[in-house]
Amino acid sequence: MDPHSGGAPSPVIVARADHPVSRSRISGNALKVLYRLKDAGYQGFLVGGCVRDLLIGIEPKDFDIATDASPEDVRRLFRNCRLIGRRFRLAHVRFGPQIIEVATFRAAGAPMAPEPDLDGITDEDADMEADDHGGMRLDEQGDIDGNVAPPGEHEGFDRAHDERGRLLRDNVYGTIDQDVWRRDFTCNALYYSIEDFSIWDYVGGVEDVRARTIRLIGDPETRYREDAVRMLRAVRFEAKLGFEIHESARAPFATLAELLAHIPPARLLDEFQKLFLAGFGRRAFDLLREHGLFEPLFPATAAHLAAEPDGMALALIHAGLADTDRRVAEGRSVTPMFLFAVLLFGPVSAAAQKRFDAGLPPAAAIADAVDEVVSQQNRRIGIPKRFSYPMRELLALQPRFHRREGRRVLGFLSHPRFRAAYDFLLLRAHAGAEDPAIARWWTEFLALNPEQQRERVGAEGGTEAGAGDEPGPPRRRRRRRGGRRHASPPAET
Repeated sequence: MDPHSGGAPSPVIVARADHPVSRSRISGNALKVLYRLKDAGYQGFLVGGCVRDLLIGIEPKDFDIATDASPEDVRRLFRNCRLIGRRFRLAHVRFGPQIIEVATFRAAGAPMAPEPDLDGITDEDADMEADDHGGMRLDEQGDIDGNVAPPGEHEGFDRAHDERGRLLRDNVYGTIDQDVWRRDFTCNALYYSIEDFSIWDYVGGVEDVRARTIRLIGDPETRYREDAVRMLRAVRFEAKLGFEIHESARAPFATLAELLAHIPPARLLDEFQKLFLAGFGRRAFDLLREHGLFEPLFPATAAHLAAEPDGMALALIHAGLADTDRRVAEGRSVTPMFLFAVLLFGPVSAAAQKRFDAGLPPAAAIADAVDEVVSQQNRRIGIPKRFSYPMRELLALQPRFHRREGRRVLGFLSHPRFRAAYDFLLLRAHAGAEDPAIARWWTEFLALNPEQQRERVGAEGGTEAGAGDEPGPPRRRRRRRGGRRHASPPAET
């Protein structure tokens, strides 16, 4: 149904017998919240991405709930509840490490009034929910999204937005019939009722899920102008779910991609992590480039990829993203720091080369180049210092892999960033950006026991000579301050 048609919207009710969603696959904590809302006389629905995932057989990461209870009502029902947000109030009901997010149905407003992106805490709440680097702790929640106005006009709402149409305040509550038109994609606008276990579908979302199609609710260009991050969300769903973006939703990318340059960098950091650290980063990267959305996020990297004739930077990115996807699949830890190093290595290496040519030593040249590139990148995606500082170390350590003799090699092994730097060396060798013989040498070296390692680098007895070399001439003794001399030359570390 067209939300601007003027009539009262009515859902298609998909009965329990006609869909595969079972309570056995729903979080027990989410069921507790739903049943307590029901017993207190309120409506309660599972909503958004969790319903979509249950329909296609994926285990949801989060379970979000929509209700006609106000946030204050929810807090009175649950002692373990915390209210967050000013742009739009939300209730977080905590069960140990799991948080069930409960949002009150929202009313509609003017067609161009955007709603908060609930892929986590809004940028208006950064002072409340910010981490120590100024970014935001955002979770994979963002399924209460969208803002096509439903039928009818409403006045006197507590809503404000900036000159670009981005919502600044939106604490206006309504009914489920109004709430549905505030969401972004049809596949996210599905409500699972705890009353009779049916699914309420106002916008053809069930059919789009079955057809594995990503389609916007309302006019796509209007929706993207309200919130350009929706373009990234569409690509994320395409990469994660294997859905196809409908042509009507894909067509505006070419003309509206530049709107991403106006999104707060801290918010794009969250989108970066969702795109690249969730197990489908290689696919997301290729889709972003295909849809023309990578350049607004990483302009320096995009320019380097376009100018590089040998394709080594692209091969490095593909290898790094594939490795990260494997680690996620294996349940191993991943860090944005490493991926930023992979994605920015091309422009960093180009900037470092200019400093090499000017006479700076390699480590200093790389450190300065990282600072320059990160400063530029921060205008698009905010890179916290807790990521940029270790990334600078990781890249500055790369020249040390060329030194394979003497005791300093053994000291290098104890560097806190050695393992990450070694992994990066292997990626560079795989991509053709480093001599594979160097990577093989270090791989073989790490397989040796400590005694064999000392013999391999010629560090037996503390000498700095290489394996098989004759010791050099004795060193000249260094004079201490005050005219006294060392009894023996100081050992290097």
